[in-house]
Amino acid sequence: MEGRYTQSGILQNSLLFRLQAECMLTFEYCTDIELLHDNIANEFENLQDRVTSDVAVFQLKDSPVLLQRDKETELKITTEGHCLDLLQYIDSEDDTRKRHQDGTGVVLNIDLLWKLTGQCAVAKGPDCAPIIHHEHRNFQLVTVYLPLDVVVAVPTSEPVSSLSALMVNGVCKQLDDMRRCLCHYHEGDKFCTPRPYHFKPHGCDYIITVVYPEGVTDKQLESTRRRLHQVLILAEDRPLFRRANAFVFPEDKDSGGYLTNTHIGLPPQGGKESKTFLVQGTYTYHHYMQDRFNDDKWGCAYRSLQTIVSWFRHQGYTDHPIPTHKDIQQALVDIGDKEVTFIGSRQWIGSMEVSYCLDHMLGVTCKILSVSSGEELASKGRELAHHFQTQGTPIMIGGGVLAHTILGVDFNDVTGDLKFLILDPHYTGPEDLKTIQDKGWCGWKGPQFWDKNAHYNMCMPQRPVEI
Repeated sequence: MEGRYTQSGILQNSLLFRLQAECMLTFEYCTDIELLHDNIANEFENLQDRVTSDVAVFQLKDSPVLLQRDKETELKITTEGHCLDLLQYIDSEDDTRKRHQDGTGVVLNIDLLWKLTGQCAVAKGPDCAPIIHHEHRNFQLVTVYLPLDVVVAVPTSEPVSSLSALMVNGVCKQLDDMRRCLCHYHEGDKFCTPRPYHFKPHGCDYIITVVYPEGVTDKQLESTRRRLHQVLILAEDRPLFRRANAFVFPEDKDSGGYLTNTHIGLPPQGGKESKTFLVQGTYTYHHYMQDRFNDDKWGCAYRSLQTIVSWFRHQGYTDHPIPTHKDIQQALVDIGDKEVTFIGSRQWIGSMEVSYCLDHMLGVTCKILSVSSGEELASKGRELAHHFQTQGTPIMIGGGVLAHTILGVDFNDVTGDLKFLILDPHYTGPEDLKTIQDKGWCGWKGPQFWDKNAHYNMCMPQRPVEI
């Protein structure tokens, strides 16, 4: 199975090999912490010994290629062959290997297999007649299932002969991380599952894997994340390593039926002198008629708010669910902005109401930028560019009876020329990215897009300073 990812820097001219497997770890529990940690360490060492032995075999998924440490592949691939050559052996339904012959952005999945027969499998057992030792005592065994998820970036020119060693090294390192996690996060005989997460923070050109304990909240892991920020010299003003920030591989994508980042793939705008400033991170596109709810002609601002909330969810700031229209109306009633009769109505809301909801639901503050006419928006390039450069959040803009979401601007600091990247919530069709981009439901608009006779308010959410 293959996938595609967006790559840069170190990942240029590299293949990503991803191994997912589940291993069972069983150890004896005791109340002596030092002895308990020794028991856990011994079982992890046994598992690592198996991985480094000839019993472990790596299979390139959807292919007949088997890789074993210090041995040639089962197929006629020479040891001088490059990892890029492996693409030709994959049985890909979408024929990815033909469309991406250079391997750019390809994720190759690896299965971990164990030999059960043969000389190497026999050699792992005792080379003598079995001896049974019986000891009658009470003891407690703990079983933990380890969800391995190892990612290795390999240059396309790397010899195939070195791939199995790289995979073995990656698995053993992750087992070390899991051991430390298991030893640190347990209460008595209650042990958590150590689960790997992959991250590719904005501006980083490499993937970082972190093992977190299941059942421990992001809040409890704040000191761990802070150390990561400091070690990697990353800003400590925004979350980069919360679970919601995890890098999503193509085969893992599940946005609940919503399209994500619909602006990706649009052609660039402006000339050589202009600069583009875009929303930072991931959002989902919310528009009319979604969720089997008819809000045509009145729910555009509600949908823009949903898109903004999705951004804060994807960036790990909140786990608050995407609010329904009724949730939004209830929130405005709860804070005293609307009467009870507002709930269940089809009344519009504007930028101010959106800012009230973000504050009430998420604790997010907003700046409001107002202009007296659509023509005046053409003079706000610097303010909008600064917002996307420093905050990176989607902007809800309301004017007249319409609301839109601004995802970015293309601004020429010399001439003042300005274009807006607009996500239009008035779309009523299916989740078809090609239609949405081709028909301009997500696209670049000039200043003439705005009504020159309408007053506009822009709701500009501010990032909370936290990690």
